[in-house]
Amino acid sequence: MSQAQVKSSVEGVEIVGAMKPGYERVLTDEALAFVADLERNFGGRRRELLEARAERQKRFDAGELPDFLPETQSVRDGDWKISPIPKDLLDRRIEITGPVDNRKMVINALNSGANSYMTDFEDAASPTWDNMIGGQLNLMDLWAGTIGFTDETNGKTYDALPNGERATLIVRPRGWHLEEAHLKIDGQNMSGGMFDFGMYLFHSHANLKANGTGPYFYLPKMESHLEARLWNDVFTHAEKALGLPVGTARCTILIETLPAAFEMDEILYEMRDHIVGLNCGRWDYIFSYIKRLGKNANYILPDRAQVGMGDAFLSAYSLLLIKTCHKRGAFAMGGMAAQIPVKGDDAANEAAFAKIRADKEREANNGHDGTWIAHPGMVDVVSEIFGKLPETNQLARQRQDVHVGQKEMIEPHKGERTEEGLRDCCRVGVQYIEAWLGGRGAVPLYNLMEDAATAEISRTQIWQWLYHEVDLADGQKVTKELFETLLDDEMKKLEETLGEERWTSGHFDEAISMFAEMATSRDCEEFLTLPAYEILVKSGN
Repeated sequence: MSQAQVKSSVEGVEIVGAMKPGYERVLTDEALAFVADLERNFGGRRRELLEARAERQKRFDAGELPDFLPETQSVRDGDWKISPIPKDLLDRRIEITGPVDNRKMVINALNSGANSYMTDFEDAASPTWDNMIGGQLNLMDLWAGTIGFTDETNGKTYDALPNGERATLIVRPRGWHLEEAHLKIDGQNMSGGMFDFGMYLFHSHANLKANGTGPYFYLPKMESHLEARLWNDVFTHAEKALGLPVGTARCTILIETLPAAFEMDEILYEMRDHIVGLNCGRWDYIFSYIKRLGKNANYILPDRAQVGMGDAFLSAYSLLLIKTCHKRGAFAMGGMAAQIPVKGDDAANEAAFAKIRADKEREANNGHDGTWIAHPGMVDVVSEIFGKLPETNQLARQRQDVHVGQKEMIEPHKGERTEEGLRDCCRVGVQYIEAWLGGRGAVPLYNLMEDAATAEISRTQIWQWLYHEVDLADGQKVTKELFETLLDDEMKKLEETLGEERWTSGHFDEAISMFAEMATSRDCEEFLTLPAYEILVKSGN
């Protein structure tokens, strides 16, 4: 079959993406009917909630500040807890993350020695059709026991350890804002998140049960308890449609948007039958802070390198998350350590390890139940801290000493805004977008494993500085002219470093154009992945 639209035998369902060998295993009539049912029941509410985000942003742009909701005070004051946590999710002290589309990386993460593994259809994956369907095939093969393969380039064989000896699997579907343009339901794009969730649940729930585990998910980018209510209704509807007990599917929710941080109790309450915890998605949280408060001159951030978890709004939200979760019997997961090992450079590795140790000691001391890493080589480093906790989690630490209000939740970090910080945003942002357009969502840059949040911080930081024409530490004013000069200079250096062949064979022209356009727009665009996805689809990916 070709790239042309293909009407499936399921009424109202059109497959726009190419049907390659093996894809029919995922896109069965039964599975398509299942996800189409989810879209028809909940797609309208999803779109309404996205419109509500836009309306709230107008109020933020006019000067309103996020705050705890008076209408849900009874939920915050109530004496309730979430449902008991499944046995194989009780120890998540070390959690590794990575893209779902790379079979070798999936196997290596499962076998890494981490307690749990979040495999990702979202920010660590570029959502090409091949990546999304390939990821579903990897998960189907994992639970069928057939994920093993031989690398043809070196003859090395890879296979996952038996269930019980490997990391507990958790799947992150796409956020509410992302669509799956390769599958249309009644003429409209399918929700990317419901497609990822529905296909995995449909194809693997029986094998998951046979292996003594369950369908576990990480849910990203939520902005309100109403968005959590929608996910809860999707979970319940899907479970009933498959004849599963309500509560079979369980989730951890990333608190990675500023509005959601003011509704953590409410989010836990809405999903109390399906949730096991919250996670400090700190990189996206910085991006959300800039985006939501970006036009308010009182909340301009310094260089992103100076925005650390131990201070200001990041520290406040981390502590409140721990207190909130433990009060409700839920896990409070720590943030990502993005460092990756540097081959042949002991000094660089020790510097990276020292940063990780300091970060993880802060998290463990504060009361987090576990933390994230991006590379198997960091398991032993983090195990030095979280592996020594007296229990497998810290749910007993209630943190009643934490008192955080609106002021603390939005307090900006102090620090300098520098030319080097602006240049760094240009270098990292463009390179990530270029890789994403080439089909890679987890990108090693300057000894860090970066995902989409990195590029989002980079372009919004520049956008905010341009919007307010801030002064840099050396006295320069951030203008469009200065930005374009520095961007051009950094791109010339990058081209020299990478070489003409790599430069011309890549997607740098598109990436530079997109980065510059979004950084200099009058309004802060919601997500760079939205226009970038349009490019992917138009190019046949």
